Amino acid sequence: MPQSGSQPESDPGSGDVPDDGQTPGLPQTPGLPHAPGLPVAADPGVGSAVKRWAPLIVIVGLMLLGFAMGWHKYLSLSELIRQRTMLQAFVADNIGMALGTYVLIYVAATAMSLPGAVILTIAGGFLFGAAFGAATTVVAATIGATLIFCAARTALAETLRRKAGPLMAKLADGFRENALSYLLFLRLVPAFPFWLVNIASALFDVKLRVFVIGTFVGIIPGTIAFTFVGAGLGSLIEAQEVANPGCADAGTCAIDPMALATPELLGAFAALGAIAIIPVLVKKLRRKPQ
Repeated sequence: MPQSGSQPESDPGSGDVPDDGQTPGLPQTPGLPHAPGLPVAADPGVGSAVKRWAPLIVIVGLMLLGFAMGWHKYLSLSELIRQRTMLQAFVADNIGMALGTYVLIYVAATAMSLPGAVILTIAGGFLFGAAFGAATTVVAATIGATLIFCAARTALAETLRRKAGPLMAKLADGFRENALSYLLFLRLVPAFPFWLVNIASALFDVKLRVFVIGTFVGIIPGTIAFTFVGAGLGSLIEAQEVANPGCADAGTCAIDPMALATPELLGAFAALGAIAIIPVLVKKLRRKPQ
């Protein structure tokens, strides 16, 4: 029987260790709780930030690489005319591969916001015909726009929502409430750059489904118009060759793609945009007190 006030002796073979919260031989982190035998967990906020910013960083990096390598210089009408024979032969021999390559190039150019979407749309009509070229272009452009929209929304929207003031929050609420009408208006009116609409939609936290529908439907008229221009590009080249022999192979034919956007065509786009915004105006008028 142990004497009063004495501690029981520890049996060396019993496997008991002093219960002091420390494990012998393992370094402890001062000031932090640490389970015996387990490493200190990393800050979960770091991994979340990396996942949130990674898609946008990759796209921006590819964009900078594209400009540095001069990829945008190949998206020109003169380059299309110069390479027309080779491109037409490739399409005739490998229609499936040609379509896949065209879609990938269009998606990449749209996602990276490279200039030259109009030239690519004209090329689609020139290589695949008006109807097939327009359908393919609408799908490719929608995919590319959705990629940059998702990347921007993942990286930026949460941060801006936290820092946005009352006015920004009100604008965002209004945009989300009438997102489809606003998107159709912005897509139909040529005054608004395609890439800017993609980013703005992400910042205003538009729903993905609404963004895809608004983009797909909104770009159809403009795509059809420029695809028809591409389908008739052969006759324009022939006319230029008559006035300036050899200009096609030299890439010096004086064809300005933006000159093909006549005032009548731009007016038609503006009218379609006005029609798209009518539901928003009607809703605002109904809310006014009588």
